[in-house]
Amino acid sequence: MAENGSNQQQAMDDRCILVGLDSPEAWDFPIEESLNELASLAESAGAVEVARVVQARAKPNPATYVGSGKVEEIVQLCTALDASLVIVDDELSPAQARNLERILDVRVVDRTQLILDIFAQRAQTKEGKIQVEMAQLRYFLPRLSGVGATLSRLGGGIGTRGPGETKLEVDRRRIRKRMSDLRRELARVQRQRALQRDGRESALATTVALVGYTNAGKSTLFNRLTGAGVYADDRLFATLDPTTRHVELPRGRKALLIDSVGFIRKLPHDLVAAFRATLEEITEADVLVHVVDVSAPDWYERGRAVFDVLGQLGAAEKPVVTALNKIDCSDEGNVMGLLGRVANAVAVSALTGEGVGTLLRAIEDAAPDPIVRWEFKVPYPEAHVASWIHKHGRVLREEFDDSGVCLVAEIARPLAARVERFRADGNVVQ
Repeated sequence: MAENGSNQQQAMDDRCILVGLDSPEAWDFPIEESLNELASLAESAGAVEVARVVQARAKPNPATYVGSGKVEEIVQLCTALDASLVIVDDELSPAQARNLERILDVRVVDRTQLILDIFAQRAQTKEGKIQVEMAQLRYFLPRLSGVGATLSRLGGGIGTRGPGETKLEVDRRRIRKRMSDLRRELARVQRQRALQRDGRESALATTVALVGYTNAGKSTLFNRLTGAGVYADDRLFATLDPTTRHVELPRGRKALLIDSVGFIRKLPHDLVAAFRATLEEITEADVLVHVVDVSAPDWYERGRAVFDVLGQLGAAEKPVVTALNKIDCSDEGNVMGLLGRVANAVAVSALTGEGVGTLLRAIEDAAPDPIVRWEFKVPYPEAHVASWIHKHGRVLREEFDDSGVCLVAEIARPLAARVERFRADGNVVQ
């Protein structure tokens, strides 16, 4: 406990310099906006921005990310401003990180490591902590050379939380063993979640997942819709562990609403992979509610970042209702214009409750029918599938021929999707 408090105190004392590249390839994410977001991330981690250094170049310097002249400028700024931390707006290679720390003689943290650090602070459940540690170990494994000496010199702070000095100084074999143990623990979590989803699907509850850019107001909207007391704050990644609550839709249909972790541009792929067990709640949902902060000037680019992550998860084609949130902080004319441009959109204020009833009706309209009636053809070698359909559905007709079992059954749509490859044809049987 005392060590954690010491780390947090040091993090609060961190004076940081932000470093980024103004690349022609980043036209859809201008460097100023990128560094503004990086500053918010740094603030969320407990650091204070004291300066920014930007270099216009097409590609990072392979040795030091920025050129030698900019490196010298950063050295001088660190001394003049008493900065103890340099945060780089992209993911550094192991060589770049080592070279910069050797030259600057301060901690150097890249964007990926900063996000991982925030996640390490925010994870509350055992599952969340496992997933964060998995992502951090995966990040640090190729960076082990020299990291022990660096951590010993620094003694904690941003970029050193989570697995900690001891675990990062052990050899690669032991770290891989730890990662293997974590994967087994996550597999158990996934099995437990699958059983929970089976129960929800058998009860014909529609599942609705709130997705969106970090700090878009998802948790506030979740609390407004469900009356839950989920923690909500005006900072990035305030919610990390997913929460599920019941909600009743306008025509009496039961639904389960899931509050999920926010997305961000340049979200580390390792983090998406590590959090796949949690993000499965999104991939299994019937409807996605994309919460958009319309008061943000770059709302469109943020929306694109969300759908990039949904694409990685294989969930981009699900039915989507767009909740244009924070209309209480936005120009009314701008909001009305967006309603005409964004498909299936509803203007809401999670803070005041305006538009929430309309949003619930839109969710209900977008949700697929909970029951389908399909005809199945199950070969005898896979007769266990026919038994599964009997267990989870209502069989209306069953016949046997030389090739297998023919069934017509009514079954909950999410469950039916698991055996869709056994459908006798592509049409719903009436």
